[in-house]
Amino acid sequence: MRKIDQLLNEYGESHQNAFNKKVHWICVPLIFWSVVALLWSIKLPFQLSEHLQANSAIFATILVLIYYVTLSIPLTLGMALWTSVCLLVSQKLEAIQLLPLWAIALIVFVLAWVGQFYGHKIEGKKPSFFKDLQFLLIGPAWLMHFIFKKLSIAY
Repeated sequence: MRKIDQLLNEYGESHQNAFNKKVHWICVPLIFWSVVALLWSIKLPFQLSEHLQANSAIFATILVLIYYVTLSIPLTLGMALWTSVCLLVSQKLEAIQLLPLWAIALIVFVLAWVGQFYGHKIEGKKPSFFKDLQFLLIGPAWLMHFIFKKLSIAY
């Protein structure tokens, strides 16, 4: 069995309850985005282009995508697309200056984790990352693999 299949199966063991699964479909993408946005808020002292200052999110997401490459190229492509959406949303939210991006991201992060822990309380099982921190990155891939299955794309 491939490592990605083992990780997805193990992650799925603590995500059997229908309510908890629904919570994850909302909260996992929000947490992923909020981490990207928090990292986007950490500016680095150089420009990547005339319109883009370097930030921690760009470099962190490259590292995350390298991790995904070790597991599955197709899932990496899906996660790269989702990551690009997260980066773009972060850039746009920062530009409209409704609130500081870090503040919006922090609020979303906290609320989404509250939802996650509530879902796991209903499930009756601890979140997988308590066992292994890599499951923080497997959660988004777990959702992506369901999208791939629905679209009949091999992962």
